[in-house]
Amino acid sequence: MTKRFYFSIFILFFFFGNMKCQIDKNSPLFLELKKQDSLFFERGFNNCDMAYLEKTIDENLKFYHDNGGFQDKKLFMERTKQNICSNPNQKPIRKVIASSLEVFPLYNNGNLYGAIQTGEHQFYIREKNKKDVLGGQAKFTSVWTKKDENWLMSDVLSYDHGDPSKLEVEDNLEQLLKNNNIPTLGLGIIEDGKLVQIKVYGTLDGKTTAPYNSLFNVASLTKPVTAMTVLRLVSLGKWNLDEPIEKYWVDPDIAKDARHKKLTTRMILSHQTGFPNWRTLAKDKKLSFDFEPGKKYQYSGEGFEYLRKALENKFHKSLEDLAKEMIFQPLNMNSTSYIWNKKLESKNVFGYDREGKLYDIVKNRTANAADDLMTSVEDYSKFLVSVMNNDLLSKAVFEEMKTKQVKTKQNKYFGLGFEIYDLENNEIALSHGGSDKGVNTIAIILPKTKQGLVIFTNVDDGYKIYETIMNRYLGDVGRKIVEIETK
Repeated sequence: MTKRFYFSIFILFFFFGNMKCQIDKNSPLFLELKKQDSLFFERGFNNCDMAYLEKTIDENLKFYHDNGGFQDKKLFMERTKQNICSNPNQKPIRKVIASSLEVFPLYNNGNLYGAIQTGEHQFYIREKNKKDVLGGQAKFTSVWTKKDENWLMSDVLSYDHGDPSKLEVEDNLEQLLKNNNIPTLGLGIIEDGKLVQIKVYGTLDGKTTAPYNSLFNVASLTKPVTAMTVLRLVSLGKWNLDEPIEKYWVDPDIAKDARHKKLTTRMILSHQTGFPNWRTLAKDKKLSFDFEPGKKYQYSGEGFEYLRKALENKFHKSLEDLAKEMIFQPLNMNSTSYIWNKKLESKNVFGYDREGKLYDIVKNRTANAADDLMTSVEDYSKFLVSVMNNDLLSKAVFEEMKTKQVKTKQNKYFGLGFEIYDLENNEIALSHGGSDKGVNTIAIILPKTKQGLVIFTNVDDGYKIYETIMNRYLGDVGRKIVEIETK
């Protein structure tokens, strides 16, 4: 880069004394600090009034930047002149995201001596007769102290700077959500086999801002977690992919149908059981075969539930407990569960229909192997990273998982728990989606390039924004996946 922004975002400092909770946005202190922030950046930063900056910054300024290092007042002023104000024809401009501002008063023995201000802001390049171009985004926290009735900026930190090459989409995400009536979006970005970004936009329930660790019902993204739990048991020699399931479970509805003897875990994980998706779709509400097991593909949640009952009978443990032992605890997925957790209720994201009507949150008391897993963007992204890096399986079982078990359409197959997109040139994508009332989710990993993407939405037609996000973060691969899907 020819120009770096050494002034961006600030993060919370820890001080001795009593810090009150966030104050109301209509309070005099909040409005005063909002004014101080506006003056500091509009007058001092955007218009390079160095005299104003000089008198507004405390002599003992401590400024911490996650890329630019520590700066005292002298170094800060020098870098502002050099990097921000040296070229008036190509000027960095700061714009605050007003809705992100929060203020926390600082007291000492009951007397107000300062305040902490947090928020997010964006930086643009401004050139004469041209539209401002977004160049960066970050969160900030600034510490203001009051001296002789004047507010001085005394301690600041700067962190979480977004990748400028990806900020245009991030800048437009809220507008994308608004245009498509998507109340909440959870986004996880994996690069080089590591989780590098977690973004959550919108609200939990139409009112409360959704935190980064919000819990989403991810519908059928439950199935890959169940599959990996089983495959880990296979890797440990405790379960067999091709052993008949009847040894551990036979559903009463099909006990008299000899075809149940052919069912294996391999068939279930690749959706070749011959079962419908759910027995409740049948007139008699009973489970039955639509065709001979192992002959062709037919997506089935019933198959995963059949497998759950066999596992629980063999190990005398619930699927929840098996998943904790095999997956959740090893990966520190502390916010993930098949079962509704009342303790975490305040973080649950509600779902909506297309008209904006709120659905009730699903509160499962027992695990469903195929549906309704509750998890966060961070936890599910950790899970995908572990799959991508093969942290849980033996090499042989990992290769089986990525093997095309059955063709579902041109250039698309099912492996063991994941769909496989054949991207040609020996490159594949492993993926799975989830769709239910108030839920649309998708997860994608690219084993060759170590990239991945998690998209959680909470509305019936949340899939409408998949293509835009996939194209931006996965480029040609994203477009190839969309092409395969839409053929």
